Amino acid sequence: MKRGKQMAKNNRVVKSAAMISAFTLISKFLGFTREMLIASKYGSGYETDTYFVAMTATTIIMTTVGAALNTSLIPVFSEIESLRGKRGKLRFFNNILNVIFFLTVVLALLSFVLSPVIIKILARGFEGEQFQLAVRLNRIGLPIIIFLGFTYVFSGFLHSSQVFGPSAIMGIPYNFVFIFFLLVMADKVNIYGLMLASVVAATTQFLIQVPAIRHQGFKYEPYVNFRDRYLKKILTLIIPVLLGSAVQQINVVVDKTLASNLADGSISALNYAAKMNDVVVSVFIAAITTVVFPMLSKAFAEGDRKSIRNIMEQGINTILIITVPATVGILILSEPIVRIFFERGAFDSTDTVMTSSALFFYSLGLMGISMKLMLNKVFYSLQDTRTPMINGVISVGLNIVLNLIFVRFMDHAGLALATSISATFTTGLLIFNLRKKIGAIGFKGYIKSFMRIFISACVMGIAVYYVYNGLMLKIGYARIGELISLLASVLAGMMVYSILCIVLGIGEVKGLISAFIKNKA
Repeated sequence: MKRGKQMAKNNRVVKSAAMISAFTLISKFLGFTREMLIASKYGSGYETDTYFVAMTATTIIMTTVGAALNTSLIPVFSEIESLRGKRGKLRFFNNILNVIFFLTVVLALLSFVLSPVIIKILARGFEGEQFQLAVRLNRIGLPIIIFLGFTYVFSGFLHSSQVFGPSAIMGIPYNFVFIFFLLVMADKVNIYGLMLASVVAATTQFLIQVPAIRHQGFKYEPYVNFRDRYLKKILTLIIPVLLGSAVQQINVVVDKTLASNLADGSISALNYAAKMNDVVVSVFIAAITTVVFPMLSKAFAEGDRKSIRNIMEQGINTILIITVPATVGILILSEPIVRIFFERGAFDSTDTVMTSSALFFYSLGLMGISMKLMLNKVFYSLQDTRTPMINGVISVGLNIVLNLIFVRFMDHAGLALATSISATFTTGLLIFNLRKKIGAIGFKGYIKSFMRIFISACVMGIAVYYVYNGLMLKIGYARIGELISLLASVLAGMMVYSILCIVLGIGEVKGLISAFIKNKA
């Protein structure tokens, strides 16, 4: 009976994560279409530079604070529901919603007054008419701050109730508003119209969640209680998350500063490689942690340590199943991947070599970065935001030291390697800290799963290598031939890997295939 319940929970994790990943991919494709249309309609110059700076000025604070707020809300909502029931949770939701509305209105008004100062900080080179245009665009877009506040609070509430659909699909109507505007209206209006479209698009992100919120029993009440102890708890949880996010930005600054002293194109190579490596994290790993986090928070609120370990095991094993073969595949195919996606126009063969070498070394840290995201969520679910913050500080310090060492003899590739090593090392520290906090976590079981996954991924890698190179010799080295060879080798690798995982008894893969078959049926 218990085994059946656990299997059902495992399948729910896999199915929910697969759903989120699918919608994330669709949203990314639509976002790419949006960017292409903006470039097509407005070009790449004076107006678009001004628009992007104005949008950054509008959203920079709220996106950072909002993400930390969402992270802090989920375990608090779960605790309230466990202690006060659904009615208490809904009452607190009304309270936090009204408080956030009040704070975002104040923030928007302050931003309106301080807009010239903010623009001057973000774009020191803007002067005269461009500066005035940026200020006007920024002020038009300020309602976005309020809408983002609603969006993050709604998402936190729904995720705590393990409802993931609305927040997973909200990127789709957001991008559709832009695409409709750019296709139908952009030729008739100037850049102000694009900012107005941005405001309308931002409303869709919280409006699409309203039906699900109402389905959970929500009815708006003008209830505000600034003395609520859970408001104070959110404040204590959110500050370390914000500090941790701020510290991580130091890594970006240091990497770019060191790369600026290297050969031309080093910064761009690191940027392109990091974005490609991040596709796996943003599409797949973020989906897994999104599903697992509220489950962990609920289990902690109920004092169910066994469920915490089971859910954590499901999440970590699923991450290993994705990141280990992804790492092997990128190590083998990094250069053709970069060549297919980027080598055209001004991006030449030298740029391909530089970017692929950075991608190669970034991929070595893919598993560490992904595991770190997962373990941070485990600590957040335990309402411990201090440990991930301290770990982030250690990671930055180690990364800076390794940067200074490796950049001397590996150039920009050394910066990528330093990032991978620091992420992997500090992930190990998080595991050590977690064992101290909750006791045994079944480390031997993870090692066994990793070894089976690693063996499957290595055999997959051999198959990928021979399929790719064999087809290249037969088809030829023209761009279309390389694309066919790359796709065929990836498909062959996926088939080999899936079969080996099933043969070696890796349960999560069976659950994934079972969930896929049921969805098809």
